[in-house]
Amino acid sequence: MSAPAVTEKKEKISVPFDYNKYLRPNKLPHIWCPGCGHGIVLKAMLRAIHNAGLDQDKVCVVSGIGCSSRTPGYVDFNTLHTLHGRALSFATGIKFAKPDMKVIVVTGDGDALAIGGNHFIHTCRRNIDLTVLVFTNATYGMTGGQYSPTTPIGSQATTSRYGSIEPPFDACEMAKAAGATFVARGTAYHTLELEKTILEAINHKGTSVVDIIDACPTYFGRMNKYKSATHMMEVIEKDGTVNVKQADKLPPEKVQGKALRGVLHKVERPEYCEQYESLIMEKAKGK
Repeated sequence: MSAPAVTEKKEKISVPFDYNKYLRPNKLPHIWCPGCGHGIVLKAMLRAIHNAGLDQDKVCVVSGIGCSSRTPGYVDFNTLHTLHGRALSFATGIKFAKPDMKVIVVTGDGDALAIGGNHFIHTCRRNIDLTVLVFTNATYGMTGGQYSPTTPIGSQATTSRYGSIEPPFDACEMAKAAGATFVARGTAYHTLELEKTILEAINHKGTSVVDIIDACPTYFGRMNKYKSATHMMEVIEKDGTVNVKQADKLPPEKVQGKALRGVLHKVERPEYCEQYESLIMEKAKGK
C-alpha cells in the first residue's frame, strides 16, 4: 500500500498596502497637527479607492477650505482645491462634464454645513453621483478654533468662551432629509470599519454622504480639557459611538447619547446626470 501524498501547506504572505502609489511625495510632510485624525481618514480613503479598483486617472478629489480640505494636495489623482463652502458646486460641474469620473468630495463640518450648507442640501436633493466625506471635528481648526455647526452644546471654542449654546447639526439626519440615497457615519478610531464604509459609499450610485467623526487636539482638545489626542479618540470616537448593528441588540440606556456608526440609510433613486442626459437625448429626437 502506497504512502498517502503529502500536501504542502503554503503560508499566505500579506503584502503591505503601497500608499506611495496614491500620494505626491513632493508635497509631504503634511500640515496636520500631531494627533489630528485627518491622516488616518486619508489612509482609509486611499485603501477604499484601491479596493474599489478605480483607475487613478478616472478619480477626481475636490475640496473647499479648511484642514481636511488640504487633502487633494497630497493625493495623486485629478484634484481641485476650491473656495470655502463651494466644493460641491465645483464637483457638480466636474460630474456633468465628465460623467465617467468618480468624484470624491473631501470637506470639513464647517465647510460643508455652514458656508456650504445650501450646496450640501441641494446636492443631496438632486442625488448627483458624488461621494461626500465630511471630516467632522466640531471646530474650525485652520482659522482659529471657532465653534462650528457640529460643536456640542456646552463645548468651549474661541468664539464660545462660556460654552456653545447652539444645538449641533446631525450631518447624517440632514443628508437623509435632503434626499441623499446613501448616508453613513464612521470615525478615525474605527479605521478598518471606516474603510469598508467609504468603499460602500464609492460603489453606490447617487449622492453618498459619510460623516466621519474626527478629533482636533490643537483647538477643540485643549480648550475642552482633554488630556491628549488619544484621550479624545477614546472618549469621543470609541466610547461616544456605537455601531448601528450592535445598537439594535443593546438596551436603550446603552445607546442614549451616542452617535450611530455604519450605514444609516440606503435607497435606490434615479441619478441626476443620467436623468439629465436622458432628457437631452429625448429632446434631440424631437420627443
